[in-house]
Amino acid sequence: MKKIKILALSLLMASAATAQVKEHGKLRVQGTQLTDSHGKPVVLRGMSFGWSSFWPRFYNAKTVKWLKDDWNVNVLRAAAGIEVGDKGKTYRDNPEFVKKCVTNVVDGAIKNNIYVIIDWHSHNINLEDAKAFFDEMSKKYAKYPNIVYEVFNEPDEETWPEVKAYAEEVIKAIRKNDPDNIILVGCPHWDQDINLPAADPIKGYSNLMYTVHFYAATHKQYLRDRTDAALKAGLPVFISESAGMEATGDGPLDKAEWQNWIDWMEARKLSWITWSVSDKDETCSVLYPSAGSEGKWKDKDLKESGRMARAYLKKLNEKH
Repeated sequence: MKKIKILALSLLMASAATAQVKEHGKLRVQGTQLTDSHGKPVVLRGMSFGWSSFWPRFYNAKTVKWLKDDWNVNVLRAAAGIEVGDKGKTYRDNPEFVKKCVTNVVDGAIKNNIYVIIDWHSHNINLEDAKAFFDEMSKKYAKYPNIVYEVFNEPDEETWPEVKAYAEEVIKAIRKNDPDNIILVGCPHWDQDINLPAADPIKGYSNLMYTVHFYAATHKQYLRDRTDAALKAGLPVFISESAGMEATGDGPLDKAEWQNWIDWMEARKLSWITWSVSDKDETCSVLYPSAGSEGKWKDKDLKESGRMARAYLKKLNEKH
């Protein structure tokens, strides 16, 4: 009987740790802090799926449930592959295929009471396609407090005025249908130049945040300092993609620097996402090809980056 009670308690604690949406409700931004519907600070910690156009096999409700139950994520990111990917699987080639991948993950997240980011995973401006996509997604999901929209994954060579003008148009399309859910906006040079929106933020809308991406073996203290300055200037920041290796996604893990980033984010109550649920032969893909398409992964299926990401998520999300 005692063992049964202990098991029941542990299951209850695990459920409480990840049943975020029922507890926190619709998210909002107060100052630079992401908060819940009661104004209490919230930290989202989770995983990004890899490009839907390369690794659609993981885009299903069973993988979502596994990541919630076994990795303890409270947020997932569905990375809609726009131009790059396998033939017939990009948004440019086959928008219905990409939308089905995304909605599989979003519907799974809603069912499992966790938050989910709908990520337009592109490095280029595709304004009309993006407006149509987010118009459809925001009509479908506006009523759900689980939803976060990421309108531009990583601008590369676009200027901030170009990114800002694009984002304003996409935000307008979303806000026509969904007046409240959080919207994430990228910044130039692969989400490194957070100083630019800090000096010239988008005005006229609430519940906007701006994204920074880091790869710990490449991006060091200078990027944390730049982000601190943006926060000090009043810019809300969300770390929507990160990991412990080089910015190429490959090379050795810099474990000490990854820990520095984790400590820094936790101290500032910044939300963060690790890249990625995929099985490519590179360090940042957290799975080996042996990993099943619907979760139930063993340790042997996880690369070192996957084991570390899982350990961070299990530890940190269990506290909250």
